[in-house]
Amino acid sequence: MNPIRLSVALPLLLFSLALRAQEPSQPILINVERVNVGVIVTDSHGKFVEGLRCKDMHVFDNGTEQPITEFASVEEPAQVLLLLEAGPAVYFFQDSNLFVAEALLSGLSAGDQIAVARYAQAPATLLNFTPNKQAAQAALDQIRFNLGFGQLNLSASLLGVLEWLVRVPGKKTIVLISTGVDTSSPTLIEALQQNLRVLDIRILAISMSGPLRNGKQGDKRAALQVQQGFEDADARLRSLAEATGGRAFFPENAKAFQDIYRQIAELVRHEYSLAFTPPKADGTVHSIDVKVDFGIATGTEKTPDYRVDHRNAYLAPKPPQ
Repeated sequence: MNPIRLSVALPLLLFSLALRAQEPSQPILINVERVNVGVIVTDSHGKFVEGLRCKDMHVFDNGTEQPITEFASVEEPAQVLLLLEAGPAVYFFQDSNLFVAEALLSGLSAGDQIAVARYAQAPATLLNFTPNKQAAQAALDQIRFNLGFGQLNLSASLLGVLEWLVRVPGKKTIVLISTGVDTSSPTLIEALQQNLRVLDIRILAISMSGPLRNGKQGDKRAALQVQQGFEDADARLRSLAEATGGRAFFPENAKAFQDIYRQIAELVRHEYSLAFTPPKADGTVHSIDVKVDFGIATGTEKTPDYRVDHRNAYLAPKPPQ
């Protein structure tokens, strides 16, 4: 197909994919005796804010402040799963530098572990966790992307990835490169949201749809449909990231992709690690909130330039039998 025609037709193609029924997924349940909360604090430039202390932070369980039993500023090797949508949008850009992830790979430290997977109808692992960045780049170079109509089962694929990652010890981050289009069933979409809220796995989502928005979309009705599709997809990526204490990024060009990769390389290694004891063993989902006293930490009034990200829930242990 002519690339120019593809650039016009692709956005409408992506957002006209029909929902397909899936088998219900069992929730990934993990009971905890201690709640670990990774907290990322960044300034207006996206830089990690160093030097915060335990007394600068407050953690709340269902709105009630809890004593922090452990606190550490963590800069340790990261475990990053790079999960790419292998659908029509990526096919169109596969030969450009939008998905050349050297900025991410080169920004990681020698000890950081990276894995690579792709998804369309289902996830496929291409490389297990390794510190070998050249092997990661080779795995990316070998990805074959799909052109044409098909399934983009984002939620179903993430559920499969989570079932694998919960068995991997340590701090884990999913870097999701996706349009946000999801042909998973509503049941699986809801199941994913429930699991993301209680699992300690962060998602950093990068939307690949920015360059698609600059082309002509046909008549006014088609343009409105495509715009709504973009808005729905963006909201989905934000929801996935925010549920895990992560972030969603929406680059519009190649340079923005590279800048975001560099920022992510810093974020995946830095965090404040808090822990508290669950106040109740009731087997229910509890909300988590973390507040930072920036005035105490910096000697100035709190400003809106600081951003705090963390997981927003956990599953309390079951009552004793």
